Amino acid sequence: MESNKVLEEEEEEMWRREIVTSVMRIVSTRLPQKDLVSLLLVSPWLYRTLVSYPSIWLNIDLREKTNAGGRLLAALSLQRYRQVKHINLEFSQGVDDTHLQLVQSQCHDALSSLECLNLNGCQKISDSGIEAITSVCPKLKIISIYWNVRVTDDCIRHLVKNCRNIIDLNISGCKSITDKGMELVAESYQDLESLNITRCVKITDDGLLQVLHKCSSLQTLNLYALSSFTDKAYKKISLLADLRFLDLCGAQNLSDEGLGHIAKCNKLESLNLTWCVRITDAGVITIANSCTSLEFLSLFGIVGVTDKCLEALSQTCSATLTTLDVNGCIGIKRRSREELLQMFPRLTCFKVHS
Repeated sequence: MESNKVLEEEEEEMWRREIVTSVMRIVSTRLPQKDLVSLLLVSPWLYRTLVSYPSIWLNIDLREKTNAGGRLLAALSLQRYRQVKHINLEFSQGVDDTHLQLVQSQCHDALSSLECLNLNGCQKISDSGIEAITSVCPKLKIISIYWNVRVTDDCIRHLVKNCRNIIDLNISGCKSITDKGMELVAESYQDLESLNITRCVKITDDGLLQVLHKCSSLQTLNLYALSSFTDKAYKKISLLADLRFLDLCGAQNLSDEGLGHIAKCNKLESLNLTWCVRITDAGVITIANSCTSLEFLSLFGIVGVTDKCLEALSQTCSATLTTLDVNGCIGIKRRSREELLQMFPRLTCFKVHS
């Protein structure tokens, strides 16, 4: 009886160590970070099990958290975060340049593997904070600094000096960045795949042209709410042979001729032409004939288009289009969803803008 009990205990221990450990490893990768941290408190054994797998401690998610600067420093001081690859501080509170400078001086080894940094909406961070954090992130590939009016071209200067492998750059809403910043991007990041300069109102045709000439690997380009660009720059978008996503919402100076050049980007899958008020059927028909892989197209608010362009799109893009917004296009006959589905059977979204 005693030997049977010992055997059962050994089997239970083996099951606990092998099966439970494997299950926890799988489950933990799917849990939000706060739940994962909570599991550490269940038992010493579970704590040891979870911290023994570095692969489940690759993310620090402090999105919308308070005291985010202090929390970041505390997390980076722990051994389990020594291989962290993703840090998300989007819209967090209580993080500023001082915290990033402390990361630089106290936790520099912890960020040697960091690949993705999200600083969206962290408006207390300036150029000096960017300089500090990027100086310890040599492997950084993705950085997002959306809606930060404090950063300037110096931010880009620090970035290109410290992080040579950026492929995804989001500086949307960074209104102090100018053509000089774009020149630095163009010279340093010729393998860039994604660029978002939404509402960077100090960037002119000249700045954009530098990027278009040198960053030929771009697949995603977001130029939302930039009304000052002209066909001089728009025509050179045609240099981006691998472009898949293009947002030109509010491109008031874009003409049919400019759009005709953009149509040479025949791999386009998503095109936003909302409020491109100079566009007519001619421009859209050129797109329809060339960009036959389109899945998303918004013509919202364009009064110069008619049923002619819709018919052209139905002949070439009906097999791919899933999103089509023609609201506000007074020259296009109003159709029910059922009628649109007859022309575009794969449509699932009929309205992008409200």
